[in-house]
Amino acid sequence: MDDAGLVFTVLGSGSLGNCTLIERAGATPILIDCGLSPRATARRLASLGLSLDDITDIYVTHLDCDHFARGWVKRLTTHPISVHVHMRHRTRAVRLGVPGRHLELFEDTHTRPDGTHVEPVMLAHDGLGSVGYVIEHAGCRFALATDLGRVPAAVLDRFVELDGLAFESNYDRTLQLTSDRPPVLKRRIMSGRGHLCNTEALDAILRIDTQSRLAHVALLHLSRDCNCPTIIRRLYAERAPHLLPRLTITNQTVPSGRHPLVGGRTVGLQQLALF
Repeated sequence: MDDAGLVFTVLGSGSLGNCTLIERAGATPILIDCGLSPRATARRLASLGLSLDDITDIYVTHLDCDHFARGWVKRLTTHPISVHVHMRHRTRAVRLGVPGRHLELFEDTHTRPDGTHVEPVMLAHDGLGSVGYVIEHAGCRFALATDLGRVPAAVLDRFVELDGLAFESNYDRTLQLTSDRPPVLKRRIMSGRGHLCNTEALDAILRIDTQSRLAHVALLHLSRDCNCPTIIRRLYAERAPHLLPRLTITNQTVPSGRHPLVGGRTVGLQQLALF
C-alpha cells in the first residue's frame, strides 16, 4: 500500500453484482457488499494478490441479491467472515440464512477494534432502504453510496472532508424514459426510492467536492440498458471538467484498479477510466 492509509478498489458494480474492496494500512481488508459470487470475488481478489482468506469483514449496504449474493451463505459456514448488517435489515438477513455467529448488527456510528471509524448513512431504496458508509482510517476518509432513490440531506451533511468517493450514477434520464422497459419498472427506478440518474449524481458530487479533498471519484451501478460511459463523459466535460482527471466509471466485469488515498492529499491520480 506504499504510504497510502486507505485504498479502495471496485471489484465490480452493476445489476449483476456489486463489491468494493477496502484495504487499510495496518489492518485486514474488508468488503463493502458481496454481490459477486464467492468464486468471482476470489478471482478478482487474486488479480490483486489477495484471497478470500484475507477478508475478515463484509459491510452490507442492503440485501438485494446484487449486493449480497446467496452463495455467500454457504461460504460463511467455512470462512470466519463477519457480516455487518444494519438493524433495519436484521430480519431479512436471518431469513436469507446468514449464520448468527457471523452476523454483526449495528445501528449507529462505531469504531472497530482496529481503529477504523464506520459511519452509516440511511438512504431511500425500496422498502427497507440502503446504507451508505463513511469510513475513516489512518487519517483518510472514504464514502460510498449506492441504490439511492434520491440524495438526502444526511449525505450532503456527512459526506464531507473526503479523500475518496464511490457514488451511484445509474441511468440517463432520456434513455430511461425512451426505453422499452415496463412502465412499472420505470416508475420504480425514478420514484425517489429506486436509483439515481446521472445529473442527480453529478449535482451531489459537485456539492461534496466543494467540502472535500477528493483524489478519486468512482461512479457505481451503471444501467446496462439506460446508461453509457460516453454520455457520462460528455456530461462531465460540459459541467465538471475539473473532475475528469479524478473520475473512474466502473463496470460489471472489470475491477476498477486500486485507488490509493492519503489523508489531505492526492496519491496516484488517475485519468478517466472507461471500460
